[in-house]
Amino acid sequence: MVAFQFAAQHPERIRRLVLIDAPIPGIGPWDDILKSPMLWHFRFGGPDMERLVAGRERIYLDRFWNEFSADPARFDEGARVHYSALYALPGAIRAGFAQFAAFDQDADDNRAWLATGARLRMPVLAVGGEKSFGTTMAVVMRSAADDVRESVIPDSGHWVMEENPQATIALVRGFLADG
Repeated sequence: MVAFQFAAQHPERIRRLVLIDAPIPGIGPWDDILKSPMLWHFRFGGPDMERLVAGRERIYLDRFWNEFSADPARFDEGARVHYSALYALPGAIRAGFAQFAAFDQDADDNRAWLATGARLRMPVLAVGGEKSFGTTMAVVMRSAADDVRESVIPDSGHWVMEENPQATIALVRGFLADG
């Protein structure tokens, strides 16, 4: 999502753009994406939610690692312990929630950018996990870019680098080396 805005604001600095399994607020079928019950966390945040999660970061995060994976075992215990500890640091869960709270403004900003007739002109690789956003990533990007390459990481959910790193790395390296 950040890479998209960077490419939109500084196209002269970007030769190729890779977006992996995260739709862009306000672009393509964003309003339909928001309706998915799986994405309830996009609207979960604020002081009360921070208090509910405080001290229970692992329980909260396990839900995402388990439900957004093709195989939850691939998001290993070491990674779970590591990320849970990071989110338990002071202010970390607030920052995590703030990312999602910014989606409404991001959607407004992205729609305003599109309304000017602007589009990404560099080649874009839109990647989705087979058991996650899949081909939806390309649908999203075709709304905002001229040259979209579509790819789906097989046997993967949202966590493509944890679930199928070899396929993901090969795909991204091939795309970046092309041209």
